Amino acid sequence: MWQTVVLLCVSATLVQCQFPRECVTAEGLRSGQCCPSPPGSTSDPCGVSQGRGACVSIVADRRPHGPQYPHDGRDDRERWPIRFFNRTCQCAGNFYGHHCGRCRHGFSGPNCDQRVTVVRRNVMQMSASEKQTFVNALDMAKRTVHPDLVICTRRYQDIYGPDGNTPQFENITIYNYFVWTHFYSVKKTFMGAGQPSFGGVDFSHEGPGFVTWHRYHLLQLERDMQDMLQDSTFALPYWNFAIGGSECDICTDDLMGARSSFMTNGISPNSVFSQWRVICESVEDYDTMGTICNNTETSPIQRNPAGNVARPLVQRLPEPQDVVDCLELNTFDTPPYYSTSSQSFRNTIEGYSAPQGGYDPVVRSLHNLAHLFLNGTGGQTHLSPNDPIFVLLHTFTDAIFDEWLRRHSAGQVVYPEENAPIGHNRQFNMVPFWPPVTNAEMFVPAPDNLGYTYEVQWPTRPYTLSEIITIGIVVAVLVVAVVAVVIASVVRARSYNSEGLEPLLGEQFRRYSEDERRVDKIQSVV
Repeated sequence: MWQTVVLLCVSATLVQCQFPRECVTAEGLRSGQCCPSPPGSTSDPCGVSQGRGACVSIVADRRPHGPQYPHDGRDDRERWPIRFFNRTCQCAGNFYGHHCGRCRHGFSGPNCDQRVTVVRRNVMQMSASEKQTFVNALDMAKRTVHPDLVICTRRYQDIYGPDGNTPQFENITIYNYFVWTHFYSVKKTFMGAGQPSFGGVDFSHEGPGFVTWHRYHLLQLERDMQDMLQDSTFALPYWNFAIGGSECDICTDDLMGARSSFMTNGISPNSVFSQWRVICESVEDYDTMGTICNNTETSPIQRNPAGNVARPLVQRLPEPQDVVDCLELNTFDTPPYYSTSSQSFRNTIEGYSAPQGGYDPVVRSLHNLAHLFLNGTGGQTHLSPNDPIFVLLHTFTDAIFDEWLRRHSAGQVVYPEENAPIGHNRQFNMVPFWPPVTNAEMFVPAPDNLGYTYEVQWPTRPYTLSEIITIGIVVAVLVVAVVAVVIASVVRARSYNSEGLEPLLGEQFRRYSEDERRVDKIQSVV
């Protein structure tokens, strides 16, 4: 059945972007307005007559960003998405979507007032049939064209095509869209023909937005796959990569693909993922010609876990203790809110700092270490989502982030409002998501706000030597106290039993007999 869906979608006119299909005609782009009607409605922008939403001006972050990006007006992603649109739907209540025709994450029903929560589980603890269902769903997403969105293949100044009236957009599959959005967020800034592109920009890494951007990235894929499967209970599982050692436990043919017997960097032909091909690989063309990655698939996925002999430090996975240490960091992020930040939870979970929080340019830990351990497609930032392990790696990263929010009761006030790298300020609309969503909107506990929770057994911190000695002393004192109480109880019991065999009054005391009591009574009467 899904093959039919693909064929129908491929035959559609290529007139979309990472924006909705209804909005990216030449006329729609020139108007700067994207406020379509909900499905089943006409001439009802954003479902305003139904109380679903209204068409409003987009608010783009104007606060100062960090010094990493020194340019202004050279990149379409600055003040996203104003270069393309300046008006969009603002949905009311729990309504959501580019036309306010859907429910926001965590709600369902005609009026979006019914709470729903999915559970993200450890993929290694799923049954064989559950694993197969997940693998099949990923493969289906790789081959099913996205029903609502497509991608732009040119920068905005070339978006109308050679004739000035043919928007340059292209269809893309659901999973490849997931890959493309990641690429678009990390690509270099094109500075013009014959000039080197500027690479010191990243809208989804090396800043506080790392955790919020990837959180929404996963949410979008999860929702797209739920729609594709017509199963609102579908949830992305996670890979607990903090297990130490040099073995990739999910690299098996029943999950993400075993190592190929024929190619050191290949995936076993027994895995469906050996048939996958990557997109966004032609980086030199993008940098020199100003084009943007499209849906063209090229090379197979490469993967060689623990095989980077030139970098011994990335030949082992993170340890459970690394997660313990990371979760104990009290501060979400620290100036300069970049990959050089120290004692920053965000920089530590991202993996530019040691697990205890200290910045070290040599160290790669947690998220970064897990990527580098894969040693292949998954270890290259612009290509990494092409390897589907990316999904499982990032759900666990998100689980750690959500656990940190819970333990530290962190509100949005701890997220930097300004001076973070471009794209990472609290109120910046994350690139290139549509409808616009800010970093702040994802900086919330997931179970109460985003409709999902994690089933995780978190590691605990082992005791230090001084703590062990202290505990030993306390236990010894308690044992001595208990023994003393037991001995005292035994002695008392024996004493009590011995006294019970003796007369209440000794022989020297006079005893009352019945006769004596009777005489006494008579005498008393007298």
